[in-house]
Amino acid sequence: MKKRVLILCTGNSCRSQMAEGALRHFRGHDFEVFSAGTRPSGVNPLAIKVMKEIGIDISAQRSKHVSEFKGQKFDAVITVCDNAKELCQIFPGATTMMHWPFPDPPHEEKESPAVLAAFRSVRDMICEKFKAFQ
Repeated sequence: MKKRVLILCTGNSCRSQMAEGALRHFRGHDFEVFSAGTRPSGVNPLAIKVMKEIGIDISAQRSKHVSEFKGQKFDAVITVCDNAKELCQIFPGATTMMHWPFPDPPHEEKESPAVLAAFRSVRDMICEKFKAFQ
């Protein structure tokens, strides 16, 4: 039976979305993966773009509020930003709580080489960490 994992951040727009896609891509045979946010704000188009660059399509994912998962059981709940860790220190139904903070990419509307580089850097950190997740 697959282990259930919930990945949390504030907006459920970038880091948790990339982590959901990465874990599903690399370890989907072992894990059923979900993500949510404390203040969901839509999936960031640049997160979709940089994940697609490495062959992971997250374009069908949507931002979800953490309350959608209330009452559900998870083998692991992983916060990927400090704000989500503070707001979700305890998640009823979680066997294990973990905190893996990643830098927040810029929230600029305009795509630039520097902004894309920041998104790629965060993507690469997330992929490395979640590829090895047990």
